[in-house]
Amino acid sequence: MSQTRIGRLFSRLRSERRPALVAYITAGDPTPEHTPKLVAALERGGADLIELGVPFSDPIADGPVIQRGSDRALKAGTTVSTVLDIASRIRERSEIPLLLFTYMNPLLRRGFQTIAREAVARGIDGCLLTDLSVEEAESYIAPLREAGLDTVFLAAPTSTERRLRLVARYSTGFVYLVSRTGVTGERASVSDTVAPLVQAMRAVTDLPLAVGFGISNAEQVRAVGSLADGVVVGSAFVRTIEQYGASPELENRLEALTRELASGLPSNR
Repeated sequence: MSQTRIGRLFSRLRSERRPALVAYITAGDPTPEHTPKLVAALERGGADLIELGVPFSDPIADGPVIQRGSDRALKAGTTVSTVLDIASRIRERSEIPLLLFTYMNPLLRRGFQTIAREAVARGIDGCLLTDLSVEEAESYIAPLREAGLDTVFLAAPTSTERRLRLVARYSTGFVYLVSRTGVTGERASVSDTVAPLVQAMRAVTDLPLAVGFGISNAEQVRAVGSLADGVVVGSAFVRTIEQYGASPELENRLEALTRELASGLPSNR
């Protein structure tokens, strides 16, 4: 498979010895019309890669902030088709890598071959299926890979070496490391499980490693960025969207938060 925008991004940043700032937002929150503008604000602020969340009615991996974001997006009428349309609109003016962040059910209903074809046509670069067990991944990811999409899997502090090896086997683009057990959400400090997890994952793969769950300020970005190839922030962005809603201030606030977080990115590690 030829290198996607995700692969090219991490190759470039590795040569620059700088970690990526990965930003998660729920597509369609507060409305589908807002999302392309919010992605543009994140990019202006220094985000390198966007996780475009597909809103889902039972987001079991997500804490209350992102759960409420999904609820707002669903109430605004956001569907998988809407998310694909949003990606297409983003692509009209940006080459920022886009990772579709989703649960299995929306894709199963649409069909994996169909969604893979449509996602590539709309400019999406990869897919992260939060509730797909890596032990059962092979048949599901085959159509995604054949279409040219990266497939990203999660590894956690509780993952066994066998599971880490499976995550490495089925991931392309990068591996998403969950910094702590539990659901998404802002935390006061970086978990002490991050460094051992990064070390264990590096022992089984050369893929870039991005760490998420619980990162919400520049100091935490700096701490995680000194260990990993990418730092993922989600709840802090979604909370800002919740706070400002459809206000004209929202884009500026989101850009300013992104710039503040990006200021913590270590350089020349």
